[in-house]
Amino acid sequence: MRPLELDPLFKPVESLPGIGPKLAEALARVTGRDGPEDTRALDLVLLPPHGLIDRSRKLEIALAPEGVIATLKVRVDRHQPSPPGRKAAPYRVYVHDETGEMALTFFHSKQAWLEKLLPVGETFLVSGKVEWFNGRPSMVHPDHIVGEAEAETFPLIEPVYPLTAGLSPKILRRSIDSALELLPDLPEWADPHLVARNSFPEFSEAVRHLHNPEAAHDIDPLTPTRRRLAYDELLAGQLSLALVRQTLRKLPGVPVIAQGRLREAILAALPFSLTRSQETAVGEILADMAGTDRMLRLLQGDVGSGKTAVAMLAMADAVEAGGQAVLMAPTEILARQHYATIARMAEAAGIEVVVLTSRSKGRERTELLDRIASGTAQIVIGTHALFQESVVYANLTLAVVDEQHRFGVHQRLRLTAKGTAPHMLVMTATPIPRTLVLAAFGDMDVSKLTEKPAGRQPIATVTIPDERIGDIIGRLKTAVLDGKKAYWICPLVEDSDESELMSVESRHSSLAKAFGPELAASVALVHGRMTSEEKDQAMSAFKSGQTRLLVATTVIEVGVDVPDATIMVIEHAERFGLAQLHQLRGRVGRGDGASSCILLYHGPLGETAEARLKVLRETEDGFRIAEEDLKLRGEGEVLGTRQSGLPGFRLADLAVHGDLLEIARSDARNVLESDPGLSGPRGPALRMLLYLTRRDEAIRFLRAG
Repeated sequence: MRPLELDPLFKPVESLPGIGPKLAEALARVTGRDGPEDTRALDLVLLPPHGLIDRSRKLEIALAPEGVIATLKVRVDRHQPSPPGRKAAPYRVYVHDETGEMALTFFHSKQAWLEKLLPVGETFLVSGKVEWFNGRPSMVHPDHIVGEAEAETFPLIEPVYPLTAGLSPKILRRSIDSALELLPDLPEWADPHLVARNSFPEFSEAVRHLHNPEAAHDIDPLTPTRRRLAYDELLAGQLSLALVRQTLRKLPGVPVIAQGRLREAILAALPFSLTRSQETAVGEILADMAGTDRMLRLLQGDVGSGKTAVAMLAMADAVEAGGQAVLMAPTEILARQHYATIARMAEAAGIEVVVLTSRSKGRERTELLDRIASGTAQIVIGTHALFQESVVYANLTLAVVDEQHRFGVHQRLRLTAKGTAPHMLVMTATPIPRTLVLAAFGDMDVSKLTEKPAGRQPIATVTIPDERIGDIIGRLKTAVLDGKKAYWICPLVEDSDESELMSVESRHSSLAKAFGPELAASVALVHGRMTSEEKDQAMSAFKSGQTRLLVATTVIEVGVDVPDATIMVIEHAERFGLAQLHQLRGRVGRGDGASSCILLYHGPLGETAEARLKVLRETEDGFRIAEEDLKLRGEGEVLGTRQSGLPGFRLADLAVHGDLLEIARSDARNVLESDPGLSGPRGPALRMLLYLTRRDEAIRFLRAG
């Protein structure tokens, strides 16, 4: 049960004064919740400002610089209402100080209201952005207007929050203030020595200070207030991961003892020999599986580094020892692709492999489930359909999860709950910096594949402005006529009014048109809104060579394997994350043909976008790219999308607070070693922290354990 003291913070935002359904929707968007019903007062309390406006600089009209927020002391001279019948025309209030005159400009404002707000002859403090037109200054809709007598109430330092359509800074601020009134005093959950050493304020005090900064440097992530809140968030994350791990470890693992007969048969049939890092990874995985503790290992390898072969060799030992293995992929396309690769390898060792996805229906599904339950199916590959209740395994010994960041922790648990206590291998092609591995997986052991398999070609990467798109299309047409295969990636599925990005559908039709009648049929289309069957058909036509140019959204980002595709064009490359661009580029250079990646950008480029594209031109090393990405954008975006299941922290920034993550990890470990049920002196306060950071799922593991 959630502690009673926290109940006020878990009130729906709609119960706060002045918040109706429309505003609740806007607040849900701005706090990143799923909808108004999921948005609580707590979400506003923990919404950090991303900047500050310093209104403490008092200027004079003639000296106010263009486009800068200025605070001016002015006297009202006269009102100039909008002309009759022209409501769209501005209403101007002329004011002056000793240096000159200025217009305060308002649109769609009522005359009576403005005359009451700004009476002629009175003196006011006004603050807002000053714009100059034809040598005359103007301030459109001042942010603050305060009479001289109330100068004390004027906000000199003002936090700036993220906004969304239908939400003004004033209304958001009022909502945050209402939520802050519900904040109770809470017990201290942090280690007292740490609090003293870092001069941490109490949690409630830190939150209030977060929203009421007193000086421009108060928003610095290195202030004690920000570090305190970052630490709390990191501690909650590490504690919940440690609780999950404690639960997973409770059941002892079943040692996998095999002679390696099946593994040797597969190795002998492989058309390549393993790289050094593949051999090391296989050794580490088999050593883990031979022990009595359950394996929990992360296998990181860049696109094309040979993770599937490593997983296959581990699964072969599990099968030889009399068990079953599963491989879970995030999408149907990927699951079927893994099936094609693994079934080929398994054939040499006589291992029975099946694929189970939501598309398996009727009699076919019943037969599949029977083979899985009886143990005839030794390796099962599929999507999240693998852990539905109807799926029963004879002896699940090893679970391999591909692209882990697309699955939540609880999905991982549901899968492992299928066996007595299967060993677990998590694979990702997204190289994750060490700090992020800690943040996302806690103490999981890590194996890294650092080389590319023999025969992989380097990929020539160039950046080209989109004015030269015509040249690119011409070169692409020649390449397709020469029998080459290419991808063209777009950011959106269909054109929308809000965005000028080229949608995948209109780009597909314009390329088909440019290729002319004789080649139009060779241009195919794949995007996320197509059904699984449509996507699979388009992919297999591209693979078999019926089509030669695949126009796609990022659905092809992960794991699509067409070895003879050698050209990758990414449109609006400046809109993608570094890791995502790297993933997409990795779809080419998989065969023995020379490959190229063309990053089309729409100028002028911002500083971050330019840095991102420069890193891609310079290196193909995924681990370096991931580190650079963390520096450029922060952890919430590192995997190209906030929906990645990796923690998108609100208050912690791993690029700045990496030291706190290490401390939080060891603190969480020590707490659970000495007090596994969180029932000791710090226990209740730590449970409270888990509720506050919405990690109460972990508390259920305490009970389950």
